[in-house]
Amino acid sequence: MPHPGSSYHHGDLRAACVRAARELLEEDGAAGLSLRAVARRAGVSPTAPYRHFADRDALVSAVAAHGYRELTEHLAAAHPAPKSPDDLADIAVAYVRFALERPAMFKVMFAEPCDPASEERAAAITAISGYLHNLVRGVFPDRDPEPLADAVWALAHGLAFLHLDGKFDTSTPEQASGRVRTAVHALFPRSSTIG
Repeated sequence: MPHPGSSYHHGDLRAACVRAARELLEEDGAAGLSLRAVARRAGVSPTAPYRHFADRDALVSAVAAHGYRELTEHLAAAHPAPKSPDDLADIAVAYVRFALERPAMFKVMFAEPCDPASEERAAAITAISGYLHNLVRGVFPDRDPEPLADAVWALAHGLAFLHLDGKFDTSTPEQASGRVRTAVHALFPRSSTIG
């Protein structure tokens, strides 16, 4: 039975809980994220979120899945048809900017415990992995995409966390972008395109 005066009557409790979790995440970071806090924010009874989420890890997995989908869209928007190391650098910059613009979401996506059985999260990770494989196929068509996609993701991901953790200068977007571009070109020089 829905909590009196709750917003559950709209019929999409799961979406309301994920939306509330995202709001809390942006306000307080992952430390303030609990099923009870989500219920309070969504205006439902404290037990209502358990209809869709077995525990905090399941909720975090749902939030992270949204983040992975947004990241994939953000990267694709940075360069829709990458063909060169310069294009690859644009996408790496977009990856780091996503992390810097949404630090709490990025950390939930990559540093929080999750529900290993979450099909939604697994599908979102598969989508971003597929995007990266297609990316390296476009830039390096004659190379094995599996290890190269791993290397590209590791490079961008490491740069993102080094910036987030304050190891690299983020005082201006140009400073961060310049460092990322330089790192990408150190590993993938402009002359390394094939085809």
